[in-house]
Amino acid sequence: MHCPFCRHPDTRVIDSRSTEDGAAIRRRRTCPECGRRFTTQETVLLMVSKRSGVTEAFSRDKVIAGVRRACQGRPVGEDSLAQLGQRVEESIRATGAAEIPAHEVGLAILGPLRELDEVAYLRFASVYRGFETLADFEAEIEQLRAARDARAAGREAPA
Repeated sequence: MHCPFCRHPDTRVIDSRSTEDGAAIRRRRTCPECGRRFTTQETVLLMVSKRSGVTEAFSRDKVIAGVRRACQGRPVGEDSLAQLGQRVEESIRATGAAEIPAHEVGLAILGPLRELDEVAYLRFASVYRGFETLADFEAEIEQLRAARDARAAGREAPA
């Protein structure tokens, strides 16, 4: 690691700590040449492999932008989108894989989006799963209703 002040090619680590979410490591460093101290943050790159064969770094912002389009005109706030993006990233990082197919990212989005807003979920799922007929929408709506009915029946059951 080069010193950002004097460009000396070697620095010494004084302290290492994991960030609150565990996704990065903060290192406190000192330069033996100029004596100045600075902090670095190291993160593990999570790569996404697309169907076209291209591989790119995972972007939480890209996930949020895609979900935001599905939520247009819906009562979904920016905080909810940010939380969804964090949940998706956490679930993907929990797999422990350094590279994940784009398909898995889409699957990780569907669950939290279904809980957030059913209409936005249908919009996203229709593009993601490639709905082609009205029957595709009807089948998905029927699954949503069945899940809602099962949740309602579970709440009404005596404890």
